[in-house]
Amino acid sequence: MERLAIEGGYPVRSGKIYYGRHWVDEDDIKAVSAVLRSDFITCGPKVDEMERTLEAYTGAKYVVAVSNGTAALHCACIAAGIGPGDEVITTPLTFAASANCALYCGAKPVFADIDPQTYNIDPESIRAHITDRTKAVVAVDFTGQAVDHEAISRICKEHGLVFIEDAAHAIGTKYAGKQVGSLADMTCFSFHPVKTITGGEGGAIATNNEEYERKLMLARSHGITHDEDAMVGAPHEGPWYYEQISLGYNYRITDFQAALIISQMQKLDRFVARRKEIVKAYDEAFQNVPEIILQKEIPDSDTCRHLYIIRLDLSKLSCTRRQFFDAMSAENVQCQIHYVPVYWFPYYEQLGYEKGLCPNAEEVYQGIMSIPLYPKMTDQDVEDVIHAVKKVAGNYSLTASPHRT
Repeated sequence: MERLAIEGGYPVRSGKIYYGRHWVDEDDIKAVSAVLRSDFITCGPKVDEMERTLEAYTGAKYVVAVSNGTAALHCACIAAGIGPGDEVITTPLTFAASANCALYCGAKPVFADIDPQTYNIDPESIRAHITDRTKAVVAVDFTGQAVDHEAISRICKEHGLVFIEDAAHAIGTKYAGKQVGSLADMTCFSFHPVKTITGGEGGAIATNNEEYERKLMLARSHGITHDEDAMVGAPHEGPWYYEQISLGYNYRITDFQAALIISQMQKLDRFVARRKEIVKAYDEAFQNVPEIILQKEIPDSDTCRHLYIIRLDLSKLSCTRRQFFDAMSAENVQCQIHYVPVYWFPYYEQLGYEKGLCPNAEEVYQGIMSIPLYPKMTDQDVEDVIHAVKKVAGNYSLTASPHRT
């Protein structure tokens, strides 16, 4: 068996590879440069074009572009009418913004447990946490796999709840043949650098509801409108006149970010195809590695995976997750952990949340690790990652033959 690099052996590769990386090429640079040379660099025609491009791709009637994915979630909560005294059900196995968006509105995040095989929020746990104060569900497409739309939509309709889909991981994913973005009451996207497409930053909310679209537009721009039909105050005085009719925020995106996202959208199908190729290679390589548990997928999700997570079966390993993580790093394969359960953070502890709320999420968290996945990976990169995982698992295995490779 190969000696681990952390113990003095040779690493599987000479250069480091990271869990995620953006893809920006000359077409993207030209698109941004053209905007920087134009008359508009913010709040101009490229933002409108970006919104129309996302509408065409997702099938949603309306898309509102914002400054980042967190802003998208906040605006969605505002549009849903969430306020003090309300409760919003979400998952703990996510980035903090999925729960913080409720707090921004004065509401209480309520954490439902996950399905221990798919790692997505469990619809039956959602149902069990509904009270007369529940106003919405923020369901996260964890790693890019679509949540169980049919079950969650049914629950939301039965109880009069707003279904907000956090699809920060899931652009390019389909559910039952339909693009994510056209299914929930509101769907929030992120264009952070490690996401499937990027604007450096940026976000968007997709909806089929005209009233939500109107509220989203106000929320992103100070609650200010130039629309005469929407004005409620003084008579319209001239082309300069506008009114603030609600409390909103400065969540606007720039034209040059929008131009980058439009350019990235032209490559999205290629990005999706390459991510699927890498996921297939990983699935085939790890399916018979007893120390590794693979994330399961529901049949309805045609997934563009943002993250590839391996889950360590620590009962079959002589190491901790931290030791496995450090051993992978020594092999020059840099992993990451997604995510610490949100209510474990000190801020949430101060709000009264305690460990033990979601046993499935907490158990899954103890063993998960994200390995590299992004379209620019070469076939050799993929082989190196597979080699490293098998090498580390083999060396720490409690059951493997010493001659296993």
